[in-house]
Amino acid sequence: MPTGFRSNGNGVPAFARRRVLAQWRGGDFTEQEQARADRARSAGNVLPSLLDKMGLEQRRSEAEIVRVWNHLIDPALTAHAQPSGLRKGTLFVNVDSSVWLDEIVRYRRKEILQRLQHSFGTGQIQRISFRVG
Repeated sequence: MPTGFRSNGNGVPAFARRRVLAQWRGGDFTEQEQARADRARSAGNVLPSLLDKMGLEQRRSEAEIVRVWNHLIDPALTAHAQPSGLRKGTLFVNVDSSVWLDEIVRYRRKEILQRLQHSFGTGQIQRISFRVG
């Protein structure tokens, strides 16, 4: 069928519908409506990129790490050391004193890393960096 002769489903040709709407509106706004429709995107198309920009997945991962940290690690240690972030496979942990930092780095680092890697895999947490802060 030639352009403009397509039916709208009710047997009315598209050009007749367009002409009636143009008369009723006082102008033909078909081009503007088409431009708006081309730019419009559904929420399903926009949401994933928006969530990436907000870093929501990263925040969810960090919250899960804190939850597992508090569950897997000795409560005496978690009272003095808490994860503060995860970047490029390195988990950053803030420790409240240099005494606890020394204790953790000397005697517990390997055990902590093994437990976390067992829970999250070696790809997500490759290293741990402890710092006073």
